[in-house]
Amino acid sequence: QVQLVESGGGVVQAEGSLRLSCAASERTFSSHCMGWFRQAPGKERQLVAAIGWYGDRTYYTDSVEGRFTISRDHAKNTVNLQMSSLKPEDTAVYYCAAKFVPDGGYYTLPDYDYWGQGTLVTVSS
Repeated sequence: QVQLVESGGGVVQAEGSLRLSCAASERTFSSHCMGWFRQAPGKERQLVAAIGWYGDRTYYTDSVEGRFTISRDHAKNTVNLQMSSLKPEDTAVYYCAAKFVPDGGYYTLPDYDYWGQGTLVTVSS
């Protein structure tokens, strides 16, 4: 049973923009914190951004603060990651993930409950 499906990856030039989307089943969206992770070749997977269930609490890793924006649409059960001013070092496979956090907070540890299959983002210099 597929629960998280990412889309929107691709190739973009440095300083360009890209929008990633993740479609979730209602079961994996309700009362879950949603996060975007990325993994570059030879590096560990890292949390890029996270958003709480109510959408009013967000987290960004320092390297993307001010350039990336995470948002969620409850009507469509989707979470989006708008990426701007992209840099070659943003190149990675990006994963959508969900963690049950019913109090509305965000979650920054890597042990999320559900994961998507990943989508590749390549930023050329």
